[in-house]
Amino acid sequence: MNSVKSHKPWPVSAEARALHQTLLIGDWHADSLLWDRNLLQRSDYGQVDFPRLREGNVALQVFTAVTKSPSGQNYHANSKDAADNITPLAIAQTWPVASWSSLYERALYQVTRLKNYADKAPEQLTLIRTAADIKAVVSAREQGKPLIGALMGMEGGHPLEGNIENLDKLYNAGYRLIGLQHFFDNELGGSLHGTSNAGLTPFGRKVVLRAAEKNMIIDLAHSSPQVVKDVLAITAQPLVVSHSGIFSHCQVKRNFPDALMKQIAATGGVIGIGYWKDVTCDDTPAGIARTIRSAIDLLGEDHVSLGSDFDGAVATQFDTSELAALTHEMLRQGFSKQEIHKVMGGNMLRVLLQILP
Repeated sequence: MNSVKSHKPWPVSAEARALHQTLLIGDWHADSLLWDRNLLQRSDYGQVDFPRLREGNVALQVFTAVTKSPSGQNYHANSKDAADNITPLAIAQTWPVASWSSLYERALYQVTRLKNYADKAPEQLTLIRTAADIKAVVSAREQGKPLIGALMGMEGGHPLEGNIENLDKLYNAGYRLIGLQHFFDNELGGSLHGTSNAGLTPFGRKVVLRAAEKNMIIDLAHSSPQVVKDVLAITAQPLVVSHSGIFSHCQVKRNFPDALMKQIAATGGVIGIGYWKDVTCDDTPAGIARTIRSAIDLLGEDHVSLGSDFDGAVATQFDTSELAALTHEMLRQGFSKQEIHKVMGGNMLRVLLQILP
């Protein structure tokens, strides 16, 4: 479900390869913990594991917990009561029995997997909880150590199961980013792909305020436009759309209207540009670079990041080990080195350091 399309090696010039090695690269969104792979080992399927992150020179990777996915999932309308695709996956992959019926337990299991990786291979990765953890990763990499900072997020607030105390528990377990919705309306409010088009519920408002109070990153990807407007009205921190495209460049419902993207950017936040065709309309490295240019033209160079959606049940034209191909295309298309540094990780670093405790 996470295929890399067959291709000849993407071109990477000597200049691009040299520049790529100087970048601090960050990615706002990968769903790799959903799948039954040992991420400490290099795989020849899927799109992300820690050896391939090192090959791609990635320093910061957000891993997001998918806990529910409606049968017949689409970008236009999904019932919150549709059969769940994750339940049979959890059973087939022999997740803990408690997770078969509890979204909270599924979220807990996935962050536990990430912590176990960090415990087994502290020389490879560290779990990011604080701004100091970020600075330690940056310092290690400046000393030539290929340490990766892994940050845990949830894709949709439904693992809270309507209980605000579960936000505290998942925060204590290591979560530092919360997406409010996924492909269906939930207890927090309407989804971009739901049936209600509703805004924040009273519970959703409470969650957003508590998350901001706890210095968590708030991710608006998959939220309804009204939820986005409601969050903008009650928060002061930079907001993130972790994986997306630009509507005027690729006119699909999955991409928020340009005017709404501008409001999100105005918070000091960032938009993570995805690597799959549904949001870019061209998923080659050249096509993704053109999407990034459209985002910079719309929002400014300080508000564009990377948000691959790797391992999110999407096909891509490259995996994370091949990221130098994107640097090559950005250079070829005339991006300045300052723009490349910011988009590839500088903007993400700024937002993380500003928000995290």
